[in-house]
Amino acid sequence: MKRLLLLGILFIGFVVFSRANALKVDKTFVSLHIPIDTSDVKNGFNNLFLASVNGSNGARLNPRAISYVQDFMIRNKEEMDDMKSWGRPYFNLIDNILSQYGLPSELKYLAVIESNLKPTALSWAGAVGPWQLMPATARLLGLKVNHKVDERKNYYKSTKAAAIYLRDLYAELGDWLLVIAAYNGGTGNVNKAIRRSHSEDFWTMQYYLPAESRNHVKKFIATQYTFEGQGSVTTLTREEATDQLSGSSMYVFNRKLNKEEASTAVTMNVSGKYFSSVISKYIMMDPAEFNRYNPDFDKVMASSNNSYDLKLPADKMDLFLANKYQILNESVQRLLAEDESGSDRKTVASISL
Repeated sequence: MKRLLLLGILFIGFVVFSRANALKVDKTFVSLHIPIDTSDVKNGFNNLFLASVNGSNGARLNPRAISYVQDFMIRNKEEMDDMKSWGRPYFNLIDNILSQYGLPSELKYLAVIESNLKPTALSWAGAVGPWQLMPATARLLGLKVNHKVDERKNYYKSTKAAAIYLRDLYAELGDWLLVIAAYNGGTGNVNKAIRRSHSEDFWTMQYYLPAESRNHVKKFIATQYTFEGQGSVTTLTREEATDQLSGSSMYVFNRKLNKEEASTAVTMNVSGKYFSSVISKYIMMDPAEFNRYNPDFDKVMASSNNSYDLKLPADKMDLFLANKYQILNESVQRLLAEDESGSDRKTVASISL
């Protein structure tokens, strides 16, 4: 009996000790993973992978990036908040140049993770400037790099060079996450990872990339979320972007224009019930050619967000502006006719039933 009583006391003591330690472990876990006030949309994590913050776009954070983004934002929020203020002139300059090359403005955050926006930044490998360009790459992009002058440190010139480089990488890879990986480690490593993984999806092939390139992509995503509170086309794989973003967010990257066509074309934002076939008729432009300049035009204009950056050769844009009222009027008449036709078909169908 005494032996049984002693065993009982030992068992109870063990249970109490285990629970106390479990509670200690739980408290330690909570202290290491600081809960974030999700009422502050810039710092909330719980719904980042479900929907964009405030629902301003459809980009969702990939679940495999959440822990990295959360930890990054906790560690770097104060530094990034300071940069929002002192870095504004740099961001404005970068935004203007990126827009000239038809690139997403969010790519400016690549300069943040490359150099903290410092024109004098120097890496162990010899990369210099806000965009951390290597000497050979910089020269190929038209920058002077010699013992007298290093234009990689010139903010304006190096940003133009980086924009050209990013544009060319996207033309080759067609996926912004792969572009960021290639910017860091080269297209050779990205293509090797694609071959070895049998996938072009970053989240599938990431572990076939060098660790530095893999983490570079995640750091870029985390930096954008820290600054913007949400992602965009540049934080998504090509498949994710196609699935999550509307045509109005994607068509600009599907234009098939050469460098000369893109630089001489004129852009004008239009909204309303325009049809590509009506515009093509009035500006005397082949429909296929119009669609090359303006992919998914009808799809975007039929959506709830019917706003489009119409891009045309200068002479065709002059014709569009000269006939804008007639184009819109005929487009509306066509829309009304289609609506009436649809109603008639429904009526016939209901009678036949």
